[in-house]
Amino acid sequence: MPLSLLDPWWRRVYGSDRFGECLRVFLALTGIVVYGLLSGRLAPAIPMLLGAIACALAETEDQWRNRLRTLLVTLACFAVAAFAVQWLMPHRLLFAVGLWLSTFLLVMLGALNGRYATIAGATLILAVYTMIGADLAGGPPPDLWQEPWWILAGAAWYGVLSLLWSALLPQQAVRHALARLFHALADQLEGKAALFVPVRGLDHQALQLTLATRNEAVVGALNDTRLILIDRIGSRRPRGATAALLQRYFMAQDIHERINSSHYPYDALVAAFFHSDVLFRCERLLHRQADRCRRQAEALRARSTHRKDVTDEAAQEDFLAAIDALRQSPQPPSPELLRALDALSNNLLAIDTQLAGKALLDPLGRRAGGSLQDPAPHSLAEAWARLRIQLTPRTMRFRHAVRLATALLAGDAVLQLAHPQHGYWILLTTLFVCQPSYHATWRVLWQRVGGTVIGLVAGWAALRLLPLGVQLPLVVLTGVGFFATRHRRYAVATAAVTLFVVLLVNQVGNGYAVMWPRLLDTLIGAAIAALAIRLILPDWQRRQLGQVLADTVRSDSRYLARIIPQYRRGKKDDLDYRIARRDAHNAHAELSGLLANMMREPSSQRRAHEPLLRFLTAAHVLLGHLSTLGAHRQQLQSVTARNTVQQVGNALARALEQVATVLSTPSATISTSPVFETASATDCRDDTTQLVLDQLALIAAQGQKLALLAGDIHRD
Repeated sequence: MPLSLLDPWWRRVYGSDRFGECLRVFLALTGIVVYGLLSGRLAPAIPMLLGAIACALAETEDQWRNRLRTLLVTLACFAVAAFAVQWLMPHRLLFAVGLWLSTFLLVMLGALNGRYATIAGATLILAVYTMIGADLAGGPPPDLWQEPWWILAGAAWYGVLSLLWSALLPQQAVRHALARLFHALADQLEGKAALFVPVRGLDHQALQLTLATRNEAVVGALNDTRLILIDRIGSRRPRGATAALLQRYFMAQDIHERINSSHYPYDALVAAFFHSDVLFRCERLLHRQADRCRRQAEALRARSTHRKDVTDEAAQEDFLAAIDALRQSPQPPSPELLRALDALSNNLLAIDTQLAGKALLDPLGRRAGGSLQDPAPHSLAEAWARLRIQLTPRTMRFRHAVRLATALLAGDAVLQLAHPQHGYWILLTTLFVCQPSYHATWRVLWQRVGGTVIGLVAGWAALRLLPLGVQLPLVVLTGVGFFATRHRRYAVATAAVTLFVVLLVNQVGNGYAVMWPRLLDTLIGAAIAALAIRLILPDWQRRQLGQVLADTVRSDSRYLARIIPQYRRGKKDDLDYRIARRDAHNAHAELSGLLANMMREPSSQRRAHEPLLRFLTAAHVLLGHLSTLGAHRQQLQSVTARNTVQQVGNALARALEQVATVLSTPSATISTSPVFETASATDCRDDTTQLVLDQLALIAAQGQKLALLAGDIHRD
């Protein structure tokens, strides 16, 4: 292949999210296989390979100092799990008690933060790997130290490679996280553009629901990026490359707020400008901005500057020219519509300015408030407080911990009754398939079963067609394939790891001997997980619906309460404001995900979806008007206008709090619903003041709609 063709291919591979992890896994597995070949002992390679895979599953995107601490904690957890399994396996009653308690405690440990949740999950996987390794060796060896040390050696070997990678490429994880964020912003911009298509009969509610789903993806990407930046910055003042990447994150936050802005009802805009080209121009500009976000993502991955396109400025100029043509026409639109178009154009031009990088030199007053909120517990007392809150059957984590621990205990009982030899695949399948939600469990179940069947067929063919010397390199490649596909194509990942197991066992024994047990155990483990999600503390989404609805409206109230004072004092993106904005978007994302999951649950467990979808749409529109106020923050010139905005804004925030109370209290009735106030006439109505008052009126209308829908949901 010519070098000119290899370069773009290499850039795509190197810029992939999975490249670093796959390369580390390849080096780790290859090193272990080479050690086994050179030493003439392949038997120790099996637990070492399993330990390396478990350590890779426990890996988090930390900078090298934090990764070293995380690695030490991981190895300590692995050591306790591996030695406990080896010592307790011959004592079945103690083993069963230890299995239940350790599973429950490790799942609850995930309440501290995502890092501990990842380590806890990998520790459970390693415990089952230890059982499988002892099972393949014919039971616990006379020397109980031998197997755990091999497992820990494999885990430590991968950990060393991970530390070196983190030290050599300290900013790569941040760049990849930002790239994912800008890709998500591009998708949201595409969804926003669809609302400006001037077509009669367009289902704007369906488009708003699609936009809410894409907003959920952006919120997830923002949260992931924030955690990685917090790890890199810590308590220090950001400098150099880290400071530049932090500015990109703030830029993405600002763009996200502007994308969510809703200046005027979309169906009214379509009706008013149906015969004009202004909406087509706006749609085209949004598509160009989506393309620019994707170019930003590509530049971040490739560590280069993003490419400019001459059509970007042309799209902007065409949109502004269309607005000017409307203003100069013999029958111009109403002042209200022109104000909405002007505000929309200012908002889109601000997005263009951010994407062009012109705003990076001016951090918009963030110098005093450029810190990020660290969600990790900072003391043992805070960690215990988080755990104590979760130690109740009302929480999802507690119920999942009990469910998974009981399911694994049931799997252990079944394997003792069915076939003790090669039966620990039951526990591994149950561990992977049993997810916190019903929909996730069934999705993983079908992918796990299907991938296992495909992997076994491929394994049978490989054993028949490939000589033993060729199978060993394929062991490494299938291990890498598992990590390359486990996040996006779980069925393919399952097929790869199944083939990995068959070929690995064939190096020291008979690969055919594990094929039927692997299939049978997968089916049994999947069945246990399916029964557990239905019978053991089932966590149907409707149980938490009222609280999630209330939290959504309450977070909107707090967001509004942080916005309004900035029209008195001026714009300032301080930490309190950014927390309120993030909490609002997180709450809306949680509501969107909850309703999507509930629609996939059994019909007997669903609430009537029509009022809930209307509520989600109305809540997303309300968030759009709040984002508009957030995007256009500035100090109002008139004292009278500032007082009016402060009064009306505070009243609306209180009214939204009352709606949240109605939603969270089943005994509440719609008679307690508040009256949403709007501004009275005032003479101090410049364009900015009028924009703010118009948005407050739209917020009042949406708040009233939410109050009525709250009554419908209670009566359902």
